[in-house]
Amino acid sequence: MRRNIIHLGATELRYEIREIVLIANQFKKLGIPISWENIGDPVQKGCELPLWMRKIVSDLALESSSYAYSPTLGVLSTREFLASRTNKKGGAQITPDDILFCNGLGDAISKVYEYLDAGARIIGPSPAYSTHSSAEGSHASQAPLTYNLDPRKGWLPDLEDLRNKIKYNPAIVGILIINPDNPTGMVYPKEILQEIVSIARTYDLFIIADEIYNNITYNGAKAIPLCEVIDDVCGISMQGISKEFPWPGARCGWMEFYNRQKDTQFSGLVKAVEMAKMLEVCATTLPQLTIPAFMTHPEYPAHREKLNKEIEERGDIVYKYMQGIPGIITNKTYGAFYNTIVFEPGVLKETQTLSVPNESARILVEKLVQGAPHDKRFVYYLLAATGICVVPISSFCSELLGFRVTLLETNPEKMEWIYKTLRQSIIDYINS
Repeated sequence: MRRNIIHLGATELRYEIREIVLIANQFKKLGIPISWENIGDPVQKGCELPLWMRKIVSDLALESSSYAYSPTLGVLSTREFLASRTNKKGGAQITPDDILFCNGLGDAISKVYEYLDAGARIIGPSPAYSTHSSAEGSHASQAPLTYNLDPRKGWLPDLEDLRNKIKYNPAIVGILIINPDNPTGMVYPKEILQEIVSIARTYDLFIIADEIYNNITYNGAKAIPLCEVIDDVCGISMQGISKEFPWPGARCGWMEFYNRQKDTQFSGLVKAVEMAKMLEVCATTLPQLTIPAFMTHPEYPAHREKLNKEIEERGDIVYKYMQGIPGIITNKTYGAFYNTIVFEPGVLKETQTLSVPNESARILVEKLVQGAPHDKRFVYYLLAATGICVVPISSFCSELLGFRVTLLETNPEKMEWIYKTLRQSIIDYINS
């Protein structure tokens, strides 16, 4: 090419959650059965949507309006429903025009970061969810900015770390929280959220809250939505149906904008995001139409409660199997459907291996681990030896070494095998 054609931030675009699939498929071709514990797709893992939900979708699909464009912001009746639901919580008050539908939260995330000023930065949690950290890093053409979540304190954020990084970096204009958190399963206590709002107010920042898992909580936890604590600070809540219904293939999410008129810069960003969506015309219509029908159905609360209880039970089984292993840090989960296991510093070494009976798989894994981060080395050996596919935490924009495993397997026997095998593999690897 006559000149460089690649955006400087392109090197920050990483999504190990799906990239690990390419590695796993290499082992699959060698005869290793794969247990996919890498991605949060409940349907792929056997979650059956009840018949009443499918009937709502099929009935709406018979209506001609479901095949038309929606208004740019989204279906008005659905936005009215969602605005009313938010306003009943008694915090920030919005109108239907403060809601913008997107084709999944990936679409929403990319638009927000894309239309920030090139020098403006958003600081997010570490370990970081890859879609956010990659979008932020790509936007800035630099490594993502992060504050630490502490595995020794139940993955709660280090607020002193957050405050100091904001204080000494005037480029930071916003704070990202993911509540409940992906990849750790932590749920932010109300007092922590209030402190983050206070920090944002002190430094004249806005807040982005990814709340896709907001109604997926258990073990006595409740996720406090941003609208209840945001007060007079500008904010964006990102929500969707992919995890909650769950309907990941719908690619349907939305943003709610809080206090948008209180700051001209924030209002301008919101307007730019809306105009960007206008250029695309709109988000997909049919999934939007299902939201009021699903959420007001008399069987919906019991449906979500049942799924949450099942996730809680799996999470408790993982916690049971991970406890007592020397050299790792493990925490009970309270939201979303993942657990992150961390190796203590110095536990992982380049000489550690697992027994790999399949000779071709052994040759492949020995090639793949050359120069790999120590936790990725463990993940690759785990794949070769057992077929269990998890995601290394070093790829979640973190200096910690460990892995994320999902809490979604619906087959009780297979679930027990996965978590039991995972425990033994960790012990064998550390002791090898």
